Amino acid sequence: MMAARQSVRACTSGLSRFAVPARAAHFNVPVADNRRSDDVSSTSRRAFTYALFAGGGIVGAHVAKTLVNDFLDTMSMSADVKALAQIEVDLGTVPEGANAVMKWQGKPLFVRNRTAGEIEAARSVDQADLPDPAKDEDRLLGPDNWLVLLGICTHLGCVPLSHTGDFAGYFCPCHGSHYDTSGRIRKGPAPANLEIPPYKFIDDGATLVVG
Repeated sequence: MMAARQSVRACTSGLSRFAVPARAAHFNVPVADNRRSDDVSSTSRRAFTYALFAGGGIVGAHVAKTLVNDFLDTMSMSADVKALAQIEVDLGTVPEGANAVMKWQGKPLFVRNRTAGEIEAARSVDQADLPDPAKDEDRLLGPDNWLVLLGICTHLGCVPLSHTGDFAGYFCPCHGSHYDTSGRIRKGPAPANLEIPPYKFIDDGATLVVG
């Protein structure tokens, strides 16, 4: 009986040498801090948003600059456009009685070297008989023989034919408008005379500059 009690005490004292962990220690596992993760995510989103807006601002500024430059380019006339703004005509190439047809700013241009008879016919007209009254002298910017006109009918924009019609000046076959040797409307639906462009003579009258 004594031997049994001593055996039980030995077992009990042996067990006391093994430490039993506390209950809480079994669950003392590190847990992720969700609030910190949310803060980091929010900061990342804000940084991305700022970068996005900054990038958009740079692109927008570049586009605006491009548009402004394009607008300024259209406002400034290029060299080829300036060249088309004026045209020089060697009057020695237009014989007496001829009507030269050329292009100026995309429009047909008439340069007519009138004969003495054509000048007389234009100046003998009674102004009261003209739908759009104008003296022949007032439609010239130089010598009496040179008549410079835009070859566009004032009715609907057709190109008249020279040296034909009832008045031997210009005739528009589209709707039958007749102009005289001063380019004035005499008959037909056209409401006004043929237009006179700006022009001048240089080189002692040997060259015509239109524009």
